[in-house]
Amino acid sequence: MPHVIVEYSANLEPEMNLAGLIDGLHETALATGLFDIDGIRSRAVCRDVFKVGDGNPENGFVHITARVGQGRPADARQGLGKALLATAERALADLLATTPVSLAVEVHEIDRAMTFRRNTIRERRNRETAS
Repeated sequence: MPHVIVEYSANLEPEMNLAGLIDGLHETALATGLFDIDGIRSRAVCRDVFKVGDGNPENGFVHITARVGQGRPADARQGLGKALLATAERALADLLATTPVSLAVEVHEIDRAMTFRRNTIRERRNRETAS
């Protein structure tokens, strides 16, 4: 964990450096020291159908959700959220200066009892290290 999911309105895409935003958020999550590199997953989803605020077509949104495993203290989760917001503000500075955008970050805990997974990324990295 975590999953860092960026949802954004399609009208912002031409002005966004999406790869830079995802890279920055991914590195920010890693830099917190809360997560192992093999568990961080970052992705973006464009929303073609949306309405923001008063419906002005210039309005856009970027909503970042960080889903983390249970057990981390509230101050650690708050620190993650604040760090992700700061990273997004830097990555989107030009856009935020010229376009009406609602930017938000939420941090959610994943219920361990309701999570089912298999991750073979660490196995691949261990094989590469051993060779």
